[in-house]
Amino acid sequence: MADNGSSSAGGIANPAGLGLLAFGMTTVLLSLHNLGLFGLDSAVLSMGILYGGTAQIIAGIFEFRRGNTFGATAFTSYGFFWLTFVLINTGMIPGAAADSVSLGTYFAVWGVLTLFLFVGTLKGTRATQSVFLTLTLLFFVVAVKDLTGIPEIAYVAGAIGTICGGAAMYTAFGEILNEQHGRTLLPLG
Repeated sequence: MADNGSSSAGGIANPAGLGLLAFGMTTVLLSLHNLGLFGLDSAVLSMGILYGGTAQIIAGIFEFRRGNTFGATAFTSYGFFWLTFVLINTGMIPGAAADSVSLGTYFAVWGVLTLFLFVGTLKGTRATQSVFLTLTLLFFVVAVKDLTGIPEIAYVAGAIGTICGGAAMYTAFGEILNEQHGRTLLPLG
């Protein structure tokens, strides 16, 4: 989600690769669930807690240290998104089950945040823009699914999410490999 283009600031490595991979891989896994390939099981939820959640929060904290407000806000926010998503889907808060209206609203609010962050990417790479554009669409499509109760919309969300997660993974690979080789191996636009 970060897009500052520098390899390090103040001796701290660029955390964008970690944050983008944590987001991308977790999003792909959940999206494959939405496509109906498997259930929302411990593989998906554990990935949400530890990689999508915790690793992104760590990346966000390091973006704060590097002075990258955008990356810090994005990684930390989406890290906590994954943690709340797992809490909601495991019923870890007794007596507080979410209904379709609250879930739809939850995803819509995340869509609004993502739309505004997308505007922030307009000064960045095309790769980062594609991540935020598809993520904005994803959140709003999932919100519509929950608010309308039309389960088939999950397949659309699965397709968009797979593209979004794949775009995040590609962007991470570009950040990491381009920096490691000191030249562009994967163009980010």
